[in-house]
Amino acid sequence: MTTLKHPNNRFRPARKRLAVLGVLGATLAGALLPMAPVAHAADERPLILVVPYPPGGSTDILARILQPKLSERMHGRSVIVENRAGAASQIATAFVARAAPDGNTLLVSFDNHALNPAAKSNLPYDTFKDFVGICQTVRFPLVIGANPSVPGDTLSAFFDAVRKNPRKQYNFASTGVGSLNHLAPEQLKRLSGVDLLHVPYGGGGPAVQAVVGGQADMTWLSYAALRGQIQAGKIKPLAVAGEKRLPDLPNVPTVAESGYPGFEAYSWSGMFAPAGTPAATVKALTADFQAVLADPEVRRKLTEAGFEIVASDGPALDAYVKREYQRWDQFIKTNHINLEN
Repeated sequence: MTTLKHPNNRFRPARKRLAVLGVLGATLAGALLPMAPVAHAADERPLILVVPYPPGGSTDILARILQPKLSERMHGRSVIVENRAGAASQIATAFVARAAPDGNTLLVSFDNHALNPAAKSNLPYDTFKDFVGICQTVRFPLVIGANPSVPGDTLSAFFDAVRKNPRKQYNFASTGVGSLNHLAPEQLKRLSGVDLLHVPYGGGGPAVQAVVGGQADMTWLSYAALRGQIQAGKIKPLAVAGEKRLPDLPNVPTVAESGYPGFEAYSWSGMFAPAGTPAATVKALTADFQAVLADPEVRRKLTEAGFEIVASDGPALDAYVKREYQRWDQFIKTNHINLEN
């Protein structure tokens, strides 16, 4: 019997080769599959914004205003605000300094970042070596808010009352020894000759509550931190330590208008990553924050809270931190202020 040859027999070797290649391709693809979820998981890890103070302070308010739009900008990525209070921001700052330099953990710091190396020895981190700037987000003038029982409705009226009754000791609450809202009042004390007792608290929120409760006579904080209590009549604003009056407080004079020309005290906030974070990651994060700060809704909320939007890049923030450090380091040394707890 004659065996008939299939007309396509000549293609069988090629088919075998294709089959072998198909098996190899499937095997290679299978070998690569475990890698895909790892890369995806890295992209899906939350972005953690570490705030050095308890909820209710200026830095916390800022972070929570940025949080939803930042998540939206990152295509729904989870953005978590994590409060790590204590030791005048040292606990949170040291935590971020030790975090993996992958851009997933950022420090939402402010003036203490520049002041701590001037005010404190033996910090558990190096301010200028352990961090890289991402973006200076905002700045804001400090508002002097007082308990309603304090005499005078303006700073000058309050100082006049203090001078008439020098035996009465008044105090001010700060967010910690060596903070801007400690040093700025110290500077004004020297200009005015009015003595005020410093009482440090663990953050803006506790300082506000101390003034409301009468444990402290006044505090120097952002309008954002004081606004609710001012509107409720539980804190009265005496002065604004900025270049001009705030739109929401048109009848509240500046410190300069109160008899101290040129006096200004601006707090600020910036985002920092651990040193060693890849330059491309830093650049991408800078672009994210700048885009969020340009969002109309975010700008409206920040402006209403008394913040002035800066939105600078990382190198500009790092340079600003050094200038602020040098300014206040000189003030501390010239006036022989002991800031160690």
